[in-house]
Amino acid sequence: MNDWNAKIIDEFRANDGQVGGPFTGAPMVLVHHRGRKTGRELVSPMMYLPHESDDGVIYVFASKAGAPENPSWYYNLVSAGEATVERGTENYPVRVRELAGEERDRRFNEQAGRYPGFAEYEAKTAGIRTIPVLELTAV
Repeated sequence: MNDWNAKIIDEFRANDGQVGGPFTGAPMVLVHHRGRKTGRELVSPMMYLPHESDDGVIYVFASKAGAPENPSWYYNLVSAGEATVERGTENYPVRVRELAGEERDRRFNEQAGRYPGFAEYEAKTAGIRTIPVLELTAV
């Protein structure tokens, strides 16, 4: 996975935030966070959903491709409550907030409607876990 992520990160940075292959045309962001156990600085590439009217707000989804557990980056972000985002050629700090209930469902369903793979991930996790949705707001 680290090699896969490293290739995506390199491509993202070489192309002003654009990535090809399975992510062609998808909005991508690199989220910088610190490991809550290791203290190491980490970078995780993610697809995101932009807010409909506020360019300073995006949503990310802890899908882990439908795995039965949440990705480590999810716990790091929720624990810290903040991170830094690379979006296109911009870098900026963000505040992290986990969505719940109808608000979570609305954002997740919007993402799944745009990218059907997210609906598949939700089907894989049914009865095991609810895929978390995090709001990242520029500070």
